[in-house]
Amino acid sequence: MRRQDDWTTWRELLTEAIKDHDDPGPVIAYAPNEEAFDVEFDSGYGGSEGPNMLAWTPTRVYFPAVYDGAEWVSSAPRNPQAEGQRHVGGQ
Repeated sequence: MRRQDDWTTWRELLTEAIKDHDDPGPVIAYAPNEEAFDVEFDSGYGGSEGPNMLAWTPTRVYFPAVYDGAEWVSSAPRNPQAEGQRHVGGQ
């Protein structure tokens, strides 16, 4: 869950997303750099504020997602999957 005031970092949201996917990790690469994952921002509704980011584990690629200004970390498998990828945003 997000903190009540919606201030968070990509690192906090990434940690939640990794748990949600039962991804054993570890994170093997960060873009643009690991420091971007510790920048605090308001992830609540209104406008996207989090910096650009990507994170890779051996099995998934994690990226920012936004809907109506609310931000979270979404992901896709690193390798092709027969079932494809569900829509991101507007969930």
